[in-house]
Amino acid sequence: MLPTPQPPPAIRRPRNPSAPPPPSSSSPSDGAEDPQPDIPISWPPDGQLSSEWVHRLIATFDWSSRNVAPSQFYSVLPVPVFDALVLAASKLLHKEPNCVSIGGLSPDSTVVVVGDVHGQLHDVLLLFREAGFPSENRYFVFNGDYVDRGAWGLETFLVLLAWKVFMPHRVFLLRGNHESKYCTSVYGFEKEVLAKYGDKGKHAYRKCLGCFEGLPLASIIAGHVYTAHGGLFRGNPAIPTLPKRSKRKKNRKVNLQQETNTLALGSLDELAKARRSVLDPPWEGQNLIPGDVLWSDPTMKPGLSPNKERGIGLLWGPDCTESFLKRFQLKLIIRSHEGPDAREKRPGLGNMDEGYTIDHVTESGKLITLFSAPDYPQFQATEERYKNKGAYIVLRPPNFDEPEFHSFDAVTPRPQVNPYYDFEDVIDSDEDLDLASMANND
Repeated sequence: MLPTPQPPPAIRRPRNPSAPPPPSSSSPSDGAEDPQPDIPISWPPDGQLSSEWVHRLIATFDWSSRNVAPSQFYSVLPVPVFDALVLAASKLLHKEPNCVSIGGLSPDSTVVVVGDVHGQLHDVLLLFREAGFPSENRYFVFNGDYVDRGAWGLETFLVLLAWKVFMPHRVFLLRGNHESKYCTSVYGFEKEVLAKYGDKGKHAYRKCLGCFEGLPLASIIAGHVYTAHGGLFRGNPAIPTLPKRSKRKKNRKVNLQQETNTLALGSLDELAKARRSVLDPPWEGQNLIPGDVLWSDPTMKPGLSPNKERGIGLLWGPDCTESFLKRFQLKLIIRSHEGPDAREKRPGLGNMDEGYTIDHVTESGKLITLFSAPDYPQFQATEERYKNKGAYIVLRPPNFDEPEFHSFDAVTPRPQVNPYYDFEDVIDSDEDLDLASMANND
């Protein structure tokens, strides 16, 4: 077995002076002393979002997370405003291709790549303050898993949707495996939305699911970097050709099994043609690429094989990483999907203590796993917490293919809140999934 590559130390660059000052990660302001913002939030009369509107939304959600009961959330962001924001974002997202191309970057541009955030609103706001907010020269690519486990998945998702609507060509939101009907029914987001919008909760949840279906699956940055939530994917299985039915043998049985079970990496053309608008990506049938992109994991074992632990997606080795990079003339793959709980079960791969790992180093480039939710998960059944850091990556000119790692600690203490799922008994790390339930949800 190849030795596990050791990641370089994360670095910190001076904060952009135009960005708001970051709060202390260990001593956030006391919410009780914060002035109450003007609530409820209203939709702009002309329907055009502004930087001021988005920042007001952020400040209001930060305040309400400390001072407003979840059952009163509708008084902060009324349903008509929720509807308008989600509709505006959904229209943009559904028009984007499966794999968005982020090009035309100027010499003074940077691209910030973010991994799983899982409803940890205050850590997301800290990340923005450290990295800088989206701007004409600062792009953001989010690798999915905005909701579930954390208690502020709704607020987190809505903040990111607001940035998308305000700066659609600077903020790119990809889909994670938790942006699905099945996962949100198990890991808390569905119950969170129902709690926060009461008798309008089912309506709001359906709107979120519709928005999830529009999220693109992957991105290519500056022609050199491929990002996706889970990672690589298989080629489409060959569809068997039915033999002509003999008139004399009307009841002749036809074998629809594939002639071979050999797995092969898919192409970007196949990715572009996949049908992503499904509530739960299928784990069997012809439309397997979305499930692969969202659920697959790397391994140190060469080759491509079914991901038996998760029951969906693939496992791919360093040889597959090299093949994919070389075939499409890429230098980096940045994926997410695995937090500290998942990584402690993956022999041969690095842990998630710093919020990132370099999993494969090949002749053509590298494979990186990026996780942006520090001290994850928010609710832990064990006395000893993981206490992992979160991280984000900054890509800089000229080629945008040299990752600059930034690790950060969680904002503590978090506001007191109850979980929206049974975190002590729920299945761990998305494994041992009820695949039949997933199939029935679509």
